[in-house]
Amino acid sequence: MAWRLRRAETGDAPALSLVAAASFLETFAGILAGDDIVAHVTNKSAPVAFADWIADPASIVMIATHPDGGAPVGYTVLTTPDDVGETRPGDVELRRIYTLSIARGTGLGAALMAHAITDARGLGGSRMLLGVFAGNHRARAFYERHGFSVIADRRFRVGVTWHDDRVYARDV
Repeated sequence: MAWRLRRAETGDAPALSLVAAASFLETFAGILAGDDIVAHVTNKSAPVAFADWIADPASIVMIATHPDGGAPVGYTVLTTPDDVGETRPGDVELRRIYTLSIARGTGLGAALMAHAITDARGLGGSRMLLGVFAGNHRARAFYERHGFSVIADRRFRVGVTWHDDRVYARDV
């Protein structure tokens, strides 16, 4: 499928927020507490959060849309590292990479990752970091296929509950 990928603009913030909430719910329903999921996306994926990343010159937000009708189906947020442990000059964080289930297995995730790697270089990055829920085996396998290795563990709060995460890195 020929997904459309482009750099997000301020007007895309509500669509990105919608995809963030839907993809987080799809990924973690039945794994994390429902109230925690709702609190997390309400606080961390509000349109204003995406508008702030889009406006930040140290961040790049990509949006993926369906070729038929242009509905948003995925996104990435590449930004300054935060809460990923010890960093070094040239580190960039892939804070988010999500697709809706309609896009799984179609190559959209790989296309978004390729863009993120290129964009990290464009931001002057030499290493990309990301955090992932330790129990998200599908995502961890995806990152490992794309050259990421675990460099640390961390605790990450979703809603009111703390979870074990892995921090991954790869050179870009």
